[in-house]
Amino acid sequence: MTYVIAEPCVDVKDRACVDECPVDCIYEGARALYIHPDECVDCGACEPVCPVEAIYYEDDLPDQWKAYTQVNAEFFDDLGSPGGAGRLGVLDRDPPLVAALPPMGEG
Repeated sequence: MTYVIAEPCVDVKDRACVDECPVDCIYEGARALYIHPDECVDCGACEPVCPVEAIYYEDDLPDQWKAYTQVNAEFFDDLGSPGGAGRLGVLDRDPPLVAALPPMGEG
């Protein structure tokens, strides 16, 4: 089990969770943030600081966002386990489900 970032993060990418993560396992894609399922230590530090309530423990993910467990994993299919997001910076890609979403939020 791991934590998952769901749809409310798309086009928001607040990064408060990134600052809070003690193991640097939250990576930034073009439109959303993603938690590496193998690097996450399940500490839960990211969840309470998310201003849009997009982070859930996998078992607590609302039904409408269940697909985001797979979306988070797909983000790392070609990337593997780099051992920390900080060294990579923003990656200009997202899994197909996120990439296909219409623009979210304001503006």
